[in-house]
Amino acid sequence: MQPTVAGNRILARARTLLRDVRDLRSEASDNALPAGPLRLGATPTALMGMLPPALVRWRQMHEDIEVYIEPGTSTALMAKVLAGELDAALLVHPTFALPKTCHWVPLRREPLILLAPAQLRVRDPLATAAREPFIRYDRGVVAGKLADEYLRRHGVRPRVQFELDGIEHIAKLVAEGLGVSVLPDWATVGAPQADLKRWPLPAPCPVRTVGMLWLRGSARAPLADALVQLVSAPR
Repeated sequence: MQPTVAGNRILARARTLLRDVRDLRSEASDNALPAGPLRLGATPTALMGMLPPALVRWRQMHEDIEVYIEPGTSTALMAKVLAGELDAALLVHPTFALPKTCHWVPLRREPLILLAPAQLRVRDPLATAAREPFIRYDRGVVAGKLADEYLRRHGVRPRVQFELDGIEHIAKLVAEGLGVSVLPDWATVGAPQADLKRWPLPAPCPVRTVGMLWLRGSARAPLADALVQLVSAPR
């Protein structure tokens, strides 16, 4: 079934009206911050690493403000922020300039590293990447493309066994001894995994930047600003 032309016009208008109602409810808050919920997007690595400690502090300080969290890729989350479907998102800065309607706060710089099983002896990270079975980070994402270009510049042609998105998934495969990988030096909670070791790569090494993005004119922009302060605060 497909909506009629009139139905599509009404649907678009209805979405706008619903956003306006949500904004009015936020503005009607009796507190210093707008009422929630804060609709927050987060990449899987941000959700597993940077975000949990900040959410603990958020619950202590703003117990009455709910946070709705939607996982996703950086590309998908940015599109939802721009469309007003999410209030903010923790994501990787794209390779292009952001629209001027957006506010961007960089939070973490993550250089590429060689990820290897802890028991593997590594003298030369690039030689290891060329010699060992290789698990390639999806070239369709920012850091995967950076890793591929970096290895090409150094004349490294890895023996690719698998290619996939998801740093945590790749780390699991490396820990199982299925190969090595070149990944961003992502944030984790707790002690480092004993079965993995991160090796720095020769400079100049590409870096991806993780930060928070939101629309400047959003009614819940103060909520995004309050959360980003907690994410960036020392643990």
